Amino acid sequence: MNTTDEHAQEPDLEAFRALLLSQRVWDVELPAFDPAQAPEAPLPLFHRWFAEAVAAGQPEPHTMTLATVDTEGRPDVRTLMLHDADEHGWHFATHATSAKGRQLAARPDAALGFYWAAQGRQVRARGAVTAAGAAESRADLRARSTGALAAALTGRQSDVLSSVEELAAASRAAWVRAEAEPDAPVPTWTRYVLTPREVEFFQGDAARRHVRLRYRRDLEADPDDAGWVRELLWP
Repeated sequence: MNTTDEHAQEPDLEAFRALLLSQRVWDVELPAFDPAQAPEAPLPLFHRWFAEAVAAGQPEPHTMTLATVDTEGRPDVRTLMLHDADEHGWHFATHATSAKGRQLAARPDAALGFYWAAQGRQVRARGAVTAAGAAESRADLRARSTGALAAALTGRQSDVLSSVEELAAASRAAWVRAEAEPDAPVPTWTRYVLTPREVEFFQGDAARRHVRLRYRRDLEADPDDAGWVRELLWP
């Protein structure tokens, strides 16, 4: 055995820890956030914060984390794109046959998280997830790019892949079809909406006096007209 090669592959934990501890956050002037001026419902504030994240130059502000649980109750998380945020909730899409699609079918409850470092802001939402019908799911895919269609046509998301060569061949074929058939059907492609029970807005503060404003549904209100309770949380 080559002991030199063996030691070269060992992680340098001290170097990693030194690098980790040297990192800093929020080396920018953070905006103020007065929760007393926040709207009665979370959606207008989300729209405003999203626009401000874009204006601040936040890379990919439309990306978010989606947390689900599997059939054994074990958590899972990944990053994906927001497709809309309206009166129904926060929208995203994936294959129904993917890991997250299967998990949502078994346990249709999830959490979303946005992090906009350019302004030291986070938004978290928790609630029930509903799958849209076939027509809405097809419209969702048609509204996206040729590349998105090609990726969807490649299919078999989350399945075991035998080699990168197999992926390359499947991707080439999918691109050819996507360019020739912009309305090519992808039966497993599904649009989902998370209808929130809770939405939290977090504004970071350099002195660590972070502002956390949570909206939660008033469970005692009329289910057809349930309002929002606003409350501050300790950071």
